[in-house]
Amino acid sequence: MAQIGYSKKVMEHFMNPRNVGVIENPDGYGQVGNPVCGDLMEIFITVKDDRVDDIKFRTFGCGSAIAVSSMVTEMAKGKTLDEAIKITRKDVAEELGGLPPQKMHCSNLGADALHAAIKDYWVKIGKIKPEEAKPEEESHEGEGESCGT
Repeated sequence: MAQIGYSKKVMEHFMNPRNVGVIENPDGYGQVGNPVCGDLMEIFITVKDDRVDDIKFRTFGCGSAIAVSSMVTEMAKGKTLDEAIKITRKDVAEELGGLPPQKMHCSNLGADALHAAIKDYWVKIGKIKPEEAKPEEESHEGEGESCGT
């Protein structure tokens, strides 16, 4: 993977991703994918006292997608669910020191998977109805582009 256009933080999270793995019987589970580039991201959470107690991810995708997954899990861990649901795609990209424009759609997947896992938990505990757990409709600029590697 060429380092051109990637911040040191992106490279660090790609080379040494945090919170990789699966949580068996998670409290919340989110899966999102981008059919155009083929990236697939799964996030598993456990919740304790309305906080993200543990969080793990599995990602099939490019280096940016892996770095984004790692960063979003770091950002969400320990936060209340209300705080974690407010983590945006932009927050993730900024925390990573920016992503090349053609990779910005990767940051969408991280935030979307986190939100999906939290909403899955909220549906299970009856805080929201299943129809309220639908994925957000946000701008999908750049999503027509393939990731490459």
